[in-house]
Amino acid sequence: MDDRARALLKALIERYIDDGQPVGSRTLSKMFELSPATIRNVMSDLEELGLIHSPHTSAGRIPTPRGYRVFVDTMLTAQPVELHPVSTVRDLQTGSDPGRAVQAAAAMLSSLSQFAGVVLSPRRAQVFHQIEFIRLSEKRILLIIVTPDGDVQNRILLTPRDYTATALLEAANFFNHNFAGKSFAAVRQNLARDLARLQEDMSGLMQAAVEAGAQAADEVETVVISGERKLLDVNELASDMDRLRKTFSMFEKKTDLLQLLEVSSQAQGVQIYIGGDSQLVPTEDLSVVIAPYNIDGHVIGTLGVIGPTRMAYERVIPIVDITARLLSSALSHYPHERP
Repeated sequence: MDDRARALLKALIERYIDDGQPVGSRTLSKMFELSPATIRNVMSDLEELGLIHSPHTSAGRIPTPRGYRVFVDTMLTAQPVELHPVSTVRDLQTGSDPGRAVQAAAAMLSSLSQFAGVVLSPRRAQVFHQIEFIRLSEKRILLIIVTPDGDVQNRILLTPRDYTATALLEAANFFNHNFAGKSFAAVRQNLARDLARLQEDMSGLMQAAVEAGAQAADEVETVVISGERKLLDVNELASDMDRLRKTFSMFEKKTDLLQLLEVSSQAQGVQIYIGGDSQLVPTEDLSVVIAPYNIDGHVIGTLGVIGPTRMAYERVIPIVDITARLLSSALSHYPHERP
């Protein structure tokens, strides 16, 4: 693209973001004092490049995912964000605990952007208070895990041999006496040296319990979401039931969302994923703006805004960046949250 084509593309996208209506050549000609014919020629070139396209219902043009990508990568100028009216800022500065700070960060992202705010909580070792084994059948055992908070999780263990109720009680007592209050990750490291103290037929049960317990800890919900219902006010999403269903399926299942947040934790600074341009976003009408947050230089989670591709990126990017910095600062006051 030459400078004129870049300027026209930038103006078209900004105008479309502002009012949501396809932009015609006559509108752009008034902005640039160029003839409609000249504008049409440039727009034709931009369309051939795959940066804009014409909806069936209008002669005007709207950006494609590729056009948005060029726009956010090369044409944006971030705008200042006013934080003082947002009450959640206080919770991010003086939150009584990390969980409250994470909730406040998600609420702040949603409040400032008017879209959905998401936070991948800091990874913490899941410790257990006690476990219990219950024989269900000949080679099936129910593992009951009780956390210090009183939460209970169950897992079915398939074992190569049968165990009596007495043997299971002895195994649980050994486990609780030696490992209660530790994470399953720590138990896995320590168990190797303790297996020699166990009868050979019990070691397999112990290892199976550790692996199941570690899996249960990994499945603990780690995504905090705020304001997803605000997306119902976005015309592009609300007018198409299929798009709306895919969007809210992402919030309900969280698998795609977790993958997106996990991938972003490996990057530095604010990342932008545009639907149709990134396979990580389930619908082409959604964009996700994400940044990692850290303690002492170690990334411990990610946060961001989920909204329509037609969002004011120049505002949302600094919102995400500032929130990540505030959450990093808030969590730095809690030593037990350090990785």
